[in-house]
Amino acid sequence: MKRRRTLRRMIGRTALGAGLLGAFLWYWPAAQAEDAAGIPRGPHGEATMEYQLQAFAKLMPKVDWDYAPAGLDPVIWAAFIPEDNALTPQRVALGKKLYFDTRLSADGTVSCATCHDVTRGFTDQLKTSEGIKKQLGQRNAPTVLNAALLQTLFLDGRSPTLDHQAKQPIINRIEMGMPDGDAAVKAIAGDPEYQKAFKEAYGREVNYDDIGRAIGAFERTLVFMDSPFQRFLTGDANAISAEARAGWDLFNGKARCVTCHHMNLSNPLGTDNRFHNIGVSARHQDFETLGRRALKALKEDPSEKKLDELALSTEMSELGRFMVTKNRSDMGSFRTSMLLNVGITPPYMHDGSLPTLWDVMDHYNKGGEANPFLDGGMEPLALTDEEIDQVVAFLFTLTDDRFASENARQFEAQKAAAKVSRAFRDDDLAFRKKLAFEDRIAGNKGTQK
Repeated sequence: MKRRRTLRRMIGRTALGAGLLGAFLWYWPAAQAEDAAGIPRGPHGEATMEYQLQAFAKLMPKVDWDYAPAGLDPVIWAAFIPEDNALTPQRVALGKKLYFDTRLSADGTVSCATCHDVTRGFTDQLKTSEGIKKQLGQRNAPTVLNAALLQTLFLDGRSPTLDHQAKQPIINRIEMGMPDGDAAVKAIAGDPEYQKAFKEAYGREVNYDDIGRAIGAFERTLVFMDSPFQRFLTGDANAISAEARAGWDLFNGKARCVTCHHMNLSNPLGTDNRFHNIGVSARHQDFETLGRRALKALKEDPSEKKLDELALSTEMSELGRFMVTKNRSDMGSFRTSMLLNVGITPPYMHDGSLPTLWDVMDHYNKGGEANPFLDGGMEPLALTDEEIDQVVAFLFTLTDDRFASENARQFEAQKAAAKVSRAFRDDDLAFRKKLAFEDRIAGNKGTQK
């Protein structure tokens, strides 16, 4: 406590100071809790691969993947399985081995599980992810939990399937850093265990396409939907608290969350699988200039690898879906995130700029950040603090029971951090006491002086 009081005095009582302090205190308690839990850490802060494998064994009992996961219609589930990559025990086992193998990175320190850590909701719980040579990317790592049910992959939808997506980080220069797929194959092809596993799974020698297929097969088994809210939807009225039930009503009404985050038994993910500019970092971006630079760069090199590089390692990352479609209307748009297990996957938004779910609600409450490409559905909501608390309480009921302990820890940690990060927020926009253009005009006048 003494250390925290000293930090507050050092940073000062300013809006910027509060934001910095909130961000620091958000990460610091988590690190302390993990240290106290005795979790061994790897070079990028992730739990070691050995520890993650032990944690995974507790999470995932043996399942017969000849059948659809509980709660999913078999016909719908079958539609998400590629014809050339049917789920078999051999393919899933191979994909699991590859998922945790750091040999697929150029410096031998990064695996899929580095940024999609079993102990951190299959994310890294960092603002943006760290790859080889301690390089930081420009985007927050989304969870791979239930990713099998998404229609497109990556936050800008540039990948059509899990199998395709799984190959991209391996050859991205700041993620896993292999120069090409051949280098990744060479890194493991001499391993007799892999030689046998690839033959059993796909009837072929080790090759790059099957590396992607196997990882995709494993990730399709990560279906985690058994939440208190799921039980509430199926008839257990007491599965969630009265506060969360009030939040559910707001979610479907005044808070307007359901506009993009569809949530029902037939669509349990909480996403419309579409792309929206919700004004997360718009205040800091000149989308027009970035767009011209992106078009020039992609014209010079239209390759998939170049697109992946620009999206992950340059400020053009902020253009989102525009990088894929080149449609002006897609500037600054990102896929609506899944809400299942959202409580255990902070920080939030494509750039990890919002540390808690309370901060997320404040962002929506004021109608986002004004910009020429802001989605037409973004508008002030006039939610009170009590109503925001209710919506957040509801969001924490969307976590699978297997993560109940982490969910409870996250709720308390985020609640404490939000008291600091939200202390200087301006509610005038949320309650329409002023309009967004007024700040812009005032700023222009100040510049003219």
